[in-house]
Amino acid sequence: MPSARRASVIPHLRRGCADLGFAAAFLALAVLVYAHLWADPARRYLIEGGQDQNQWEWFFSVTAHNLLNGESPLFTTLQNHPLGVNLMANTVMLGLSIPLAPLTLAFGPSATWAVVLTGGLAGSAFAWYWLLSRQLVATRAAAAIGAVFCAFAPPIVSHANAHPNFVVVFVIPLVIHRLVLLHRHRRILRDGVILGVLIAYQIFLGEEVLLLAATGLAVFGLGYALAVRPPTRPVVVGVAVAATVCLALAGPALVFQFTGPQSYASLIHGPAGNDVRALVSFAGRSLAGDATVAGSLSLNPTEQNAFFGWPLVILVIGLVVWLRRVPVVIPLGAVVVVAAAFSLGPEIIFYGEKSGLAGPWEVMSRLPMFESVLESRFAIVCVPAMAVLLAVAADRVIAASWRGAPARVLLGLALAEALVPLAPKPLVAADRPATPEFFTAGLWRRHVREGRALVPAPPPDAADATALRWQIDAGLGFSLPEGYFVGPYGPDRQGVYGTAPRPTASLLRDVRDSGQVPSIGAAERRQARADLAYWRADAVVLGPHQRQAELLRTLTDLLGPGRQEGGVWIWDV
Repeated sequence: MPSARRASVIPHLRRGCADLGFAAAFLALAVLVYAHLWADPARRYLIEGGQDQNQWEWFFSVTAHNLLNGESPLFTTLQNHPLGVNLMANTVMLGLSIPLAPLTLAFGPSATWAVVLTGGLAGSAFAWYWLLSRQLVATRAAAAIGAVFCAFAPPIVSHANAHPNFVVVFVIPLVIHRLVLLHRHRRILRDGVILGVLIAYQIFLGEEVLLLAATGLAVFGLGYALAVRPPTRPVVVGVAVAATVCLALAGPALVFQFTGPQSYASLIHGPAGNDVRALVSFAGRSLAGDATVAGSLSLNPTEQNAFFGWPLVILVIGLVVWLRRVPVVIPLGAVVVVAAAFSLGPEIIFYGEKSGLAGPWEVMSRLPMFESVLESRFAIVCVPAMAVLLAVAADRVIAASWRGAPARVLLGLALAEALVPLAPKPLVAADRPATPEFFTAGLWRRHVREGRALVPAPPPDAADATALRWQIDAGLGFSLPEGYFVGPYGPDRQGVYGTAPRPTASLLRDVRDSGQVPSIGAAERRQARADLAYWRADAVVLGPHQRQAELLRTLTDLLGPGRQEGGVWIWDV
């Protein structure tokens, strides 16, 4: 090889080796976070995620099932029988559940769940590293610092318990990369088309993440335009091309989502803003965190959306002041401030006390699409903005001459003080209860005809979706009434988790929740028969349950004596 050619190849080889090294490191970090899950993916359950793992594994299973049977991946009646579920209106992540269907069919949805979560963290970290190292900073180490924070920040690790749509965000850095190229007047048509394809793909990974990213980019773009006054025509033209391409690719699915069967207008939820204290506290799974304190400041372990810790907050403020002459820094600071303000909700809360002060979310929540977002999640928008600030600062010091040694030491200490307390601890996982033989051995086939429903007692919902796992282990051979999904409720078709419960379902859930056996009379028995007919049910089943004795007495009063088979009680109806 000629020396000139060898000299040109060697830097590329070095960069490639460095990239592979960082990719391996990101994967190792992701595996560490999910170490307890990978101990036995087929049996382990992320217990701080509530019922979401059951729901997501069902999403992966039903997508693979529909593809295998030549059915639409956008709709199913396997839950909420006979009305069904609009899968496009749920977070099914068709962008991954479809290409990973062979994995699901071969090894089960638990394997897909573990791969998506772990690969999502590692892949997202590498995508951020790639963007930072190619477009924003000169040193790979600085890019790695920013990338690790982007993928493993406390809000992301919190969602990593249960929400792969907030973990798998590798498309967002690619979207930003195309916007950068448009800003630099590269091939506008080509970059616009690629941007449109990327946005369409992100729609099939997670629309909420896309909305959050678009909001952050809009704030950054406005701030950058005011500070630098760059020419905007290339970006505007490129975004217009992207919108056209995106609508051509994702438009039909979006029409089905918003107008198809079991579609809904917007998602109902109450005020869910962050307490101001949450912004400077530590998350439950952070190295310096206290689960009790974090739990008192959040909805649940999967919604610890802020928790940046006071050292990082102080460091970010200091970096904005220090680097204020760098064109991107003030706009990045604006993103952090605006996103944090949005996340506080319609009324600012200080240390658990309502202040009476209205937050900017009071206005934002009235806008289309924004009304369906949990406002506390806007704190996630702070993560990439903070990460870029960290990367730019690290790059400045790493690339400095020997005269920069004191600054390098000081920044290193500041970064350690801010980031080490935020290091994630492995997520908690435990063995899930075994599925009864009635489902795994196919005994259910003696009781349920094709196209008919099997009614668990009580039917699955957001509080207990164990029956979804039973259905998966039975090969999705029967339908279930009601369930854990998002669907329409009432004449205004507002989105809710589940559906309007039938009276018998409510009665059985009351027994499950209270342990009290109700008085059953002729009216309750007539209602039970009417509900079973509505569900088109062939059988009712009572599996292992902590309230099994109370539920058994209630079902016996409703339906008469049942019989035991394959580890469950069964009533043919």
